[in-house]
Amino acid sequence: MSIDWNWGIFLQQAPFGNTTYLGWIWNGFQVTVALSVCAWIIAFFVGSLFGILRTVPNRILSGIGTCYVELFRNVPLIVQFFIWYLVVPELLPENIGMWFKSELAPNVQFFSSSVICLGLFTAARVCEQVRAAIQSLPSGQRNAGLAMGLTLPQTYRYVLLPNAYRVIVPPMTSEMVNLVKNSAIASTIGLVDMAAQAGKLLDYSAHAYESFTAITVAYVLINAIIMFLMHFVERKVRLPGNMGGK
Repeated sequence: MSIDWNWGIFLQQAPFGNTTYLGWIWNGFQVTVALSVCAWIIAFFVGSLFGILRTVPNRILSGIGTCYVELFRNVPLIVQFFIWYLVVPELLPENIGMWFKSELAPNVQFFSSSVICLGLFTAARVCEQVRAAIQSLPSGQRNAGLAMGLTLPQTYRYVLLPNAYRVIVPPMTSEMVNLVKNSAIASTIGLVDMAAQAGKLLDYSAHAYESFTAITVAYVLINAIIMFLMHFVERKVRLPGNMGGK
């Protein structure tokens, strides 16, 4: 089968937006990066919190962490996107719900819903990484911290978490890569990210191969940068004699 490639399509004027088709892809690229960064910030902090809760010697707190993980990991991500965009605003107090639906610009609605959804979904996965890392540490570390007079929160802060985060840099890298890929689902609720821009370019130019090849390269580029940076972080935080250390 012969494919009639035409890369010059990206330099042609788009039918609207006062830009080229390449400008459309670039705008989508920026939205994807912004969404991924904001969602990862939520995922890291929320996931760390619930990961800690799952390891504390308190059955109620541990149960809360378990319920969170089971809820967000067992509902399909695309369903969660629609819940956060369509259902949650209806469950909020009336004045807040009306503000979200009437006062905010549509693009802000799409973006904020996508950030919260993707962040909390990924947080459930980060939670399990943090839990596993803490539980993999020798029990003597926790006992030593408590024996020195540290409170349990101080033991987590100064003893357990610094070592746990060193252990999970590689799996955290995988979660960051997955988050970027999952961000493409946000286009289903209207967010104009790279996936949406590629679809729009296809609709107006009928150049499917070029448009989706371009965003494929863009996703690979983003994730390659993530892996390079996280490999650098892994080498910097590695401790001799520890897991993976040299």
